[in-house]
Amino acid sequence: MMTRELTGWHVLAIFGSAFAVIIGVNLTLAFQAVATFPGLETRNSYVVSQAFEADRAAQEALGWEVSADVAGTELHLLIDDDIGPVVAHIKSATLGRATHVGEDITPVFRHDGVRFVADIPVLGAGNWNLRLAAEAPDGTAFRQRVIVRVAP
Repeated sequence: MMTRELTGWHVLAIFGSAFAVIIGVNLTLAFQAVATFPGLETRNSYVVSQAFEADRAAQEALGWEVSADVAGTELHLLIDDDIGPVVAHIKSATLGRATHVGEDITPVFRHDGVRFVADIPVLGAGNWNLRLAAEAPDGTAFRQRVIVRVAP
């Protein structure tokens, strides 16, 4: 059996190849992170922060409990308080993954007497976020991110 000598050039090639793989993977992951970033939440966070406490107190004073679930091709949204179901004006709703906006959908809700229902396409298994903006009958703004779990 013939053996080859391990020279400095071989070691340099091994190290160079290893670093090339590491750099290639890092560049791929960085590109994917930037390409799937949904963007800014707000243009001026300082201005938004000035009203945060007052908005949060008004929202908490409503006493709403919000839950959402998926049954087949229907998204159910229940807004409840200590008296019973609440019929709020839904200003906007976006259902999507937490990590990217590629699968985001905008459900159109209708009230069935107890809860809000929207027709949606079949969702993949995992965690989904329903970003909800609604308005109470008294005009109080309500915003919440509701986690929706879809079983495999």
